[in-house]
Amino acid sequence: MIKLRLWKYVAIVATACAGFGGVASASSFSYGGAFVTDDQTQELLFTLSGTATVTAVTYSYAGGTNQALVSIPEGGLDPYLAIFDSTGTLQATNDDGTCGQVGTDSDTGACFDSYISQSLGPGVYTLVLSQSGNSPAGGNLSNGYTSTGQPNFTAIDGCSNGIFCDINGDNRTGNWAVDIDNVTSSSLPGGGATAPEPATFLLLGGGFAGIVMLRRRFGV
Repeated sequence: MIKLRLWKYVAIVATACAGFGGVASASSFSYGGAFVTDDQTQELLFTLSGTATVTAVTYSYAGGTNQALVSIPEGGLDPYLAIFDSTGTLQATNDDGTCGQVGTDSDTGACFDSYISQSLGPGVYTLVLSQSGNSPAGGNLSNGYTSTGQPNFTAIDGCSNGIFCDINGDNRTGNWAVDIDNVTSSSLPGGGATAPEPATFLLLGGGFAGIVMLRRRFGV
């Protein structure tokens, strides 16, 4: 069973212009979990109320500090990200971001985390996280993924664990973490995070429904 955590951070963007005052809000959602087989995938939904440049970045491989200010340890799997629209049509993919866009693992020296920055119109989207080497099998989500049914396909890369091997044969774990930035709301399929209230910091852990901490940014 996939273990999931959700850290949700809400960023408030203020617009100040001569003769006009308004507040627009954009939200960042931080998710984490662990796979137990190489061929697992995790779907994450997000919505946009208008056109926006959405950024999705992982902290699975090299770790780092996510938007919820949670420190993620390095050592997790080599991830792959894909975004599909409401019809299931593929919009963007990324296997490895560039060094600087994503972190550098101190043990391997590799920058194998994933990074997508994509302008998208209003609507509902699905972000799918998988392990590198398990990519979309076609241009639509309904086509599935290339390594489905191969629970230890990374064993060919030769690490001693025989699972969660990176392309260089380094042992990794099934841990993953990803941020989705500049979206209106985000949720897990079947339920989870909903549209955030302004000025709220929400941290969920230990499964889908376990609330670890709720803190209001104002009035603390």
